[in-house]
Order: sequence, then C-alpha cells, then structure tokens
Amino acid sequence: MYWCKLRLFTTIAFIGGVMLGGIACRPDVKDTGNKYFDIKGYFTADTLRLKKLNKLVTKTVTHNGVTETKKVKIANWGQELDMFIGADINKPAWKNSYTVFNSDNVLLYKAKDEDLKVREVMIKLDKQKVKWMLIFTRTQNILYKTTERLSYFPDSLYLIQKDQHIKLMGNNHYIIQGVIER
Repeated sequence: MYWCKLRLFTTIAFIGGVMLGGIACRPDVKDTGNKYFDIKGYFTADTLRLKKLNKLVTKTVTHNGVTETKKVKIANWGQELDMFIGADINKPAWKNSYTVFNSDNVLLYKAKDEDLKVREVMIKLDKQKVKWMLIFTRTQNILYKTTERLSYFPDSLYLIQKDQHIKLMGNNHYIIQGVIER
C-alpha cells in the first residue's frame, strides 16, 4: 500500500532522472568548470556504480507514522535517488546565488535568495571523495509548503525526510530510508 504511494510520491516530486553513460566506480570530485559542486553529475555516476554493485537494500518507508520495511533490489537507482539529482545548484541562472564556505573538508552552500528551492548543501570530502552529503530544500506558495532533508552516505545509507502542508488537505510526513547491505 505505501509502496504505491511512494512510487506516486517520487514520480510527482521529480519526473525521472536522466541516466548518462559514465563511471563504474565511485566518482571522485572533479573540476567540471561549474561554480558549485556537481551534485547532478555525482549522483548520475553513483547511480551507475550502485546498479553495477546490485546490493540488497533494507528500505523503510514511513508515512504519517505508519512504517513498512522490506529488503529489495533497486532496479532503477536513478529513479530511487532522483530527489538528490534534482537538487542540482549548477544552473547558469544561479551562478552567484549561493554563498560558499569551505573548511575542514566540508563544503557548505547557502542560498542567498529566499525563492531558491535548494536552501543549503553540506558535503564532507575526504581525499576528494564524498563521505556524506546533506541537502535541505523548501518549496512554498499560497497552496502548500514542502521541506525536505536529503542525507546520503555512499555505500551505506540514503535518507529522505519530507514534510508537506497542503491547505485544505493537512499535513504529511514521509521518511524513506535505504540501508545498503555490505
């Protein structure tokens, strides 16, 4: 029951990720000429790597306090991580839209404009490899407000926490957690 809602939820949230040909191993952080970290490129490459590894995932979905857990093989990692891919901040129009902080191998991007969906991105690097990434988003208008916290730990965990308030319909709280088996 919740798996159908989850599929509808992810389909509506972001219409499918486009998979590009790429790298089979975990992607290094590369200088692509972009002003900011290439989130879309990183996740596009990592989805290919995860597909090749073909590991079991213990996936837990919680919707408004009702939880269901299953062990699954993820057939389409691009679709599974499309919310992360969609958090790309390297659009030409946003060239100077984020304040950048860099210390102790942690990159931090903070949105300057209140209207930007991606509010904050934190990336922990170790020897040019991503150790973890946190992405905070917010979308709001007169009908609804949505906030998301996306957490990614390569080879171990991804976590999507989403809160929605829709006028006349109420609140929804989603948690999607995928633990990648070793």
